Amino acid sequence: MQKIRNIAVIAHVDHGKTTLVDGLLEQSGTFGAHEQHEERAMDSNALEKERGITILSKNTAIRYKDHKINIIDTPGHADFGGEVERVLKMVDGVLVLVDAYEGVMPQTKFVVKKMLALGKKPIVVINKIDKPSAEPDRVVDEMFDLFAAMDATEDQLDFPVIYAAARDGIAKLDMADPDGNFECIFETILDKIPEPEGDRENHTQAQVFTLDYDNYVGKIGISRIFNGVIKKGDNVMLAKADGELVKGKISKLIGFHGLNRMEIGEAEAGDIVAFAGLETVDVGDTICDPANPMPLDPMHIEEPTLTVVFSVNDSPLAGQEGKHVTSNKLKDRLEAEMTTNVAMKLEVVGEGKFKVSGRGELQITILAENMRREGYEFGVSRPEVIVREIEGVKCEPFEHLVIDVPEELSGTVIERLGKRKAEMKSMVPMGQGFQRIEFEIPARALIGFRGQFLTDTKGEGIMNHSFLEFRPYSGTVESRSYGALISMENGDTLAYSLFNIQDRGVLFLGPQTKVYEGMIVGEHSRSNDLVVNPIKGKAQSNVRSSGADEAIKLIPHREMSLERALEWIEDDELLEITPKNIRIRKKFLTESERKRNSR
Repeated sequence: MQKIRNIAVIAHVDHGKTTLVDGLLEQSGTFGAHEQHEERAMDSNALEKERGITILSKNTAIRYKDHKINIIDTPGHADFGGEVERVLKMVDGVLVLVDAYEGVMPQTKFVVKKMLALGKKPIVVINKIDKPSAEPDRVVDEMFDLFAAMDATEDQLDFPVIYAAARDGIAKLDMADPDGNFECIFETILDKIPEPEGDRENHTQAQVFTLDYDNYVGKIGISRIFNGVIKKGDNVMLAKADGELVKGKISKLIGFHGLNRMEIGEAEAGDIVAFAGLETVDVGDTICDPANPMPLDPMHIEEPTLTVVFSVNDSPLAGQEGKHVTSNKLKDRLEAEMTTNVAMKLEVVGEGKFKVSGRGELQITILAENMRREGYEFGVSRPEVIVREIEGVKCEPFEHLVIDVPEELSGTVIERLGKRKAEMKSMVPMGQGFQRIEFEIPARALIGFRGQFLTDTKGEGIMNHSFLEFRPYSGTVESRSYGALISMENGDTLAYSLFNIQDRGVLFLGPQTKVYEGMIVGEHSRSNDLVVNPIKGKAQSNVRSSGADEAIKLIPHREMSLERALEWIEDDELLEITPKNIRIRKKFLTESERKRNSR
């Protein structure tokens, strides 16, 4: 048997998981002296690099002494919680990262709960100890309390603690020690994480936990081998979640080392590998021995909580910027997404309309952003929560919301959330003039709240939330309190007319921008919608007037990013997304149609 350890790195978003994996890759000598690599090397996707977040879990392997350590870097954002849950089933131990100032956050609770329930052995890493406001001792106590509150076993409560500043490659076992390198992390992994169970002599069992796609070889399943040996060219049996058995052949076996993938001849129990050749493979499927198929338990995948409708773009400016504009192209692209993204679901709801369900707004906007960069053009409706009937009662998803706000602004935020049916659970001072407040709130009430929250807290507030459970429906919830400024003409905007409109509210666009009838050009300062003319020029006459050459001063307009626009829109509005622009419009473009439909 080769000596293997399998670990996952879990934490709240932005506590330093990918940076830690960088350090582990570097200090284990996985990168040669001549190899150049970027920082946060595991975030390979363009969007991940830009936003500095991990979207897909990725695995790598390093060699330390005579051991192979498989490491899986997981996303920290609540929308990708399902991905973390699946990864935890594949490993024998976990590095739990916590920020030395922020401490335990909602996603830390979520991942720790899953990890303890699966009986994994944790190593706690207190990261960012170089922050001036760091309080590592308080955070260690918080972690111990969290483990105790979640019914950890005696063995799990006896967790080793490592203090680190992953960005600088520093780690030590005690705050009083001088700064060391990551050797203490490697040694703790070998010492505390159990060896994988399973035997190469048993019948083959391997379970797929994530999917990849290659245009050349088709679907690739990344899986952990629990028992037996898998060789390239083997005939195997694929056991699906519904009990169906499919025969297949492994055409390609891929191993991991650092950031590289290489073809290998065989792999044995305990290892994590990728294989191709089975087109119908899905997450949770088991690869077994055809002579004696013994499937493993299928995985539970978290249910989606939000839906949006993707539709063909039918605005007056449709087809001018995108490459792919037809409903067939849109359907093919969404179906391709569903083959690798198991947390999303797709259903066709009408001519050129596709209902996409996901775990949260971020997950859906990332799909939309990727499609837009690939040259697609489409419309997106306002997100809606999925309502279920449980034992005859109408239920909706609730979220656990944690906010950090400056003390003097907490009253405003509590009042806002009260109107949105939030229930306050605790309030703790965080030091440095900040307070941490925890709420339980319907998921619906959070749609469109973030923009308002940032305004109320002058940009200093931090909010995080994670899915709690389904509860009985809580009635109507307050939504956007301002109306829209709607264009009544088609053409290009002029500074002269925008100057006159800007007193009525906040503009979303500047001069020389194409607009059409029914397109929203700004937010009204009152609660009703207002129809305006943004393309009216100044009437010229041959009589001099005294105020003729006053300078036109335009207030800078509000840039609407994809997330912000999606949160802002109401039920009768749509987002028109093209490779070059994000426009907000009414579903019915002319005023007479809007009046007819509002009756």
